[in-house]
Amino acid sequence: MISGPTAGVGLKPQHYQEALAAPAAGLWFEVHAENYMCDGGPRLAWLEAVRAHRPLSLHGVGMSLAGAERPDRRHLAALKRLAGRFEPFVVSEHLAWSTWRGVHHPDLLPFPRSAEALARVSAHVDEVQEALGRRILIENPSLYLALDGHDFSEVEFLEALVRRTGCGLLLDVNNVHVSANNLGFDAAAYIDAAPAEAIGEIHLAGHAHDGALGQALLIDSHDAPVSEPVWALYRRLVARIGPRPTLIERDDNIPAFDELLSERNRAEAVLQAPAASPAREQAHA
Repeated sequence: MISGPTAGVGLKPQHYQEALAAPAAGLWFEVHAENYMCDGGPRLAWLEAVRAHRPLSLHGVGMSLAGAERPDRRHLAALKRLAGRFEPFVVSEHLAWSTWRGVHHPDLLPFPRSAEALARVSAHVDEVQEALGRRILIENPSLYLALDGHDFSEVEFLEALVRRTGCGLLLDVNNVHVSANNLGFDAAAYIDAAPAEAIGEIHLAGHAHDGALGQALLIDSHDAPVSEPVWALYRRLVARIGPRPTLIERDDNIPAFDELLSERNRAEAVLQAPAASPAREQAHA
């Protein structure tokens, strides 16, 4: 466990040595679970070395919880073994689908937020939580086009999912900004409406402009520093709900470890600010 909400960094192989040596108080690391679903070898040895010194969070990208099929048995068993071995303080997954009739797509795909979809996703989340013997966090998606067939807003769908399953939420602030820009809704209103008591982790990441459409279409690329609009939304969120474990994500154009640590320290300063107090959290929960 971590001793109070602090900020962490997504762990990359090129940073293993620096991660082991990092002196920052409260630092923790998150990895994509699928990258460590193996029987042995150097990557597991490195992760064990890091885990011996730092708390760890497992973030899944392949469970396809919004898909038509039940969670894959082998994938779920591998996740359970990984969680049992490394004892992460958080296990999380995406509100998306990526598998269809046995074919795995390299994308986190959207779906109509219908009553039928809510029942299906809830059943899948229940199955995962029962198999793991623990609560998981569900991450809000990045969206690029408007779909028909919604019975719920995204916040309403997430609230209903939490009520039905007891899961928590991983609120990705960059995803809110990207989706709001692309679909034309108010990002600040989303941040203000997200259910405070359910949020167990926050993600911060960078995005890119589409090559043809520019600012009209933002891409959740994780290849750039966190933008100032996302930092502003993050401060707004923490001021409302209080401090929560916060991760700096970077999955492409990986910079030096010190650069990521600098962003991490900026997030840590927001978490440790006087306004981000337990009393304020209780007042707004």
